[in-house]
Amino acid sequence: MIVEQPRHVVCFSGGHSSALVAVEVVRRYGTNGVVLLNHDINPRVEDPDVKRFKREIAALGLPITQADHPDVETVDQFDVCEEAGAFKGASGHVVCTSRLKTEPFARWLAVNAPPGTATIYYGFDANETARIQRRASILAAQGYESAYPLAHWPRTLTSTREIGVEPPLTYTQWKHANCVGCLKAGRQHWYVVYCTRPDVWERAKLAEDRIGYTIVNGTSLAELEPQFAEMVRAGVAPTEIVPQQAFWADAKRRVRLLVVPEEETRAAIPCECVYRRPGRAAVPPCTCLAGDGEGHALHCARVLGDDLRRAA
Repeated sequence: MIVEQPRHVVCFSGGHSSALVAVEVVRRYGTNGVVLLNHDINPRVEDPDVKRFKREIAALGLPITQADHPDVETVDQFDVCEEAGAFKGASGHVVCTSRLKTEPFARWLAVNAPPGTATIYYGFDANETARIQRRASILAAQGYESAYPLAHWPRTLTSTREIGVEPPLTYTQWKHANCVGCLKAGRQHWYVVYCTRPDVWERAKLAEDRIGYTIVNGTSLAELEPQFAEMVRAGVAPTEIVPQQAFWADAKRRVRLLVVPEEETRAAIPCECVYRRPGRAAVPPCTCLAGDGEGHALHCARVLGDDLRRAA
């Protein structure tokens, strides 16, 4: 097949939405002049089924063009952040996205599709107007047109199942097909990592120690471990599919209903720790039977059968 100068560059992340964009662009313009551009991610943190999905999309007739970090087979998001000494740059951008995706993308465009020669396509949908506006503004400043078929075009398909390709299995547990241990994600994502990928969890803790900053705003992963262990004991399912508010409401309810073993309750009389307020004068030493790594107020609240953490 003779490939023309790239005129349509589809940013193919390996996720379902960007695959739909690839199909829509090819159906509208054909394959000549269309490039399916991907930034490969180290297999330690990119799910094998995402890689399967990328191969099957490419097998439909549009090979993937790679624009990768030069050491993608050996480095992941934690390595590039440790090298930079930060998780976020001065402007607030996430370092791993810049090093593993944005910079390789810019280098590829400079060589293969200079400004004014190609339109760049993304998988944002109609509910992501802020992301569309931000991305369109950035690319326009660089001299590129951008397009968002899932938001602005009439749709010809809604699932890759319609063309015989099963979406990545990651969507049964994760919200996106991003790296496992996404440095832009919040506590719910990291609870799933804690439960399902202890290797990534430990690697992320090491990166926090080496860099001196936390991944999750306001707390380190090590500080989250007692809470997450309690959630596991309470049977909180590790998933990003449940909306955030519902997920944490359910987690709170389940933890509150945990049964305290009888041997813990014999002398587990709630003590002063339940009623402490920030800034109060010194109080007597804690006399409850909270275990190592367990918050005293949480322990006492469970003994009382109520959630007194708000008062602690």
